Amino acid sequence: MAYTHYTEIPADVAERAARVRLVVFDVDGTLTDGRLWYGEDGRETKVFHVHDGLGLKALERNGVKVAIITARISHPVSLRAEELGIAHVYQGQKDKRACLTGLLDALGLAPEQSAFVGDDLPDLPAMGLAGLAVATANAHPWVAERAHWRTRLIGGYGAAREVADMILAAQGKAEAERDRWL
Repeated sequence: MAYTHYTEIPADVAERAARVRLVVFDVDGTLTDGRLWYGEDGRETKVFHVHDGLGLKALERNGVKVAIITARISHPVSLRAEELGIAHVYQGQKDKRACLTGLLDALGLAPEQSAFVGDDLPDLPAMGLAGLAVATANAHPWVAERAHWRTRLIGGYGAAREVADMILAAQGKAEAERDRWL
């Protein structure tokens, strides 16, 4: 793993990341900073980080599928997923583990070929199923202690990009991804 930014990734985490063929993200607190914004008209808005979007696209470009599983239903999530070309978007999912199980079955993948990135208690069942459980830096302590790896950045501020870069590094694809921009 020559990508020097990730040389300190523990060997067991790198081994898990090397097997990943699907990365699933929660939204609030993971792809966003977790705050809910409502306008005077009652419409919800969300803020997404452009670095995260580029990381999700890099995963897809390198053969790793990306999915969103979130308990809330939000039009901004639909818009962002469409913009990024994310085909697997599941909103209103109270049982994220069951949703992940169904997605794995549909894609013909084993749980150890998946990663789940979350930050709070509703994410724990899906994180427990995934081969690589990742908690964002702002994750609740009970979630962080059950993760295989924790990001340095908080949700909505590049945590998803950090996950993407780490997985690509573990799979030996980080340098090629960098070089495609040179």
